[in-house]
Amino acid sequence: MFGWNHSSDVALPRLSHSNLTAHQQSSRKTSLRDSKPDTDHQLSRRPIKPTDQNLIRVHGADHVYTTVKLPMDCTVHQVISHVKRKLSLGNDHILCEVKSTGERVVFKENDLCITPGLSINGRLFIVMVDHQESLTPLPEQEGPSICTSGVIEMLSSRDIAYELTLYDWELLNCVHEYELIYLVFGRSNFGKITANLDLLLRRFNEVQFWVITEMCLTSNISKRLLLLRKFIKIAAACKEHHNLNSFFAIVMGLSNIAVSRLSQTWEKMFADFEMAMDPSRNHRLYRLSVAKLEPPIIPFMPLLMKDMTFTHEGNKTYFSSLVNFEKMTLRTVRYCRSRPIDLDSPQSTKMSQDARDYVRNLRVIDNQRRLTQLSHKLEARRS
Repeated sequence: MFGWNHSSDVALPRLSHSNLTAHQQSSRKTSLRDSKPDTDHQLSRRPIKPTDQNLIRVHGADHVYTTVKLPMDCTVHQVISHVKRKLSLGNDHILCEVKSTGERVVFKENDLCITPGLSINGRLFIVMVDHQESLTPLPEQEGPSICTSGVIEMLSSRDIAYELTLYDWELLNCVHEYELIYLVFGRSNFGKITANLDLLLRRFNEVQFWVITEMCLTSNISKRLLLLRKFIKIAAACKEHHNLNSFFAIVMGLSNIAVSRLSQTWEKMFADFEMAMDPSRNHRLYRLSVAKLEPPIIPFMPLLMKDMTFTHEGNKTYFSSLVNFEKMTLRTVRYCRSRPIDLDSPQSTKMSQDARDYVRNLRVIDNQRRLTQLSHKLEARRS
């Protein structure tokens, strides 16, 4: 753990309504509250602001950890200073992320708000500069060893898609549109955090790896085929809800090599979905389909960030000492959120609660190498 706890929402920060756009306030006051009789859980996630407290867990090379409580906009230097003071460490220590693959990412001392941007199973470690090679992943970083396909089968596809969409919408509504600019231009250039956007982007990866994990951990081929059909139904329902973020995450999960290699017949089962994610001609099919949709829309966030990065790198920021605001256009996000979400409530409150608890607490394997190994155990490599 690194201090951001999806399972309990214990330290979720809040932002005053004065800092929200009109459509965000409207969606919180009406649609999300009105879309379901039982709404106590609907507004559990709040926008993150710099002054919110963040409980950060930092491990040593021996896997012993300590925690420090600091504002969300704290720098890596501040984290290191607090940890060294608690553990009575000397100088020459660095803070880095160790991913489930064993890859190490060293942070700069002026990096800020790093925890929301960690990989799904990534963990923070503090170590002396010369001892980086001694760091190894924690056992918990491997992810689950048992599938939850039985739980997925018990839940309605539409209920799962409904809860995926509500959760994605909550995350999207927490993102201040300037966070996209800060992330593309570099947070350090502004001294601003992008925690809400980081969590939304990480959610895309989480859903994608959820699909791959469940498919690769389901050893029975009959159950695996049922699970495949289930994911296709969930993806279709997400598309109906204009939740393109989860739709693409599920389809890309099914298209992952660890899954797609398991059966030649699977390709025909979601060929139409794969066409929607065809990257040719700059994702022309996706852009055409989105142009036909009415808001609210949860866009395909990785592509949106790619577009912004391309626009930033391909256009000047200043003209005659004037800021070129046209290159920072955020019309897409504004359009997608211009209307509040309003979905038909699931029939069963109990089943919907189960679906909500499930989709908000996904446990996944995010190590592609391990997923591929599991895939080869299910079906040997073709000669």
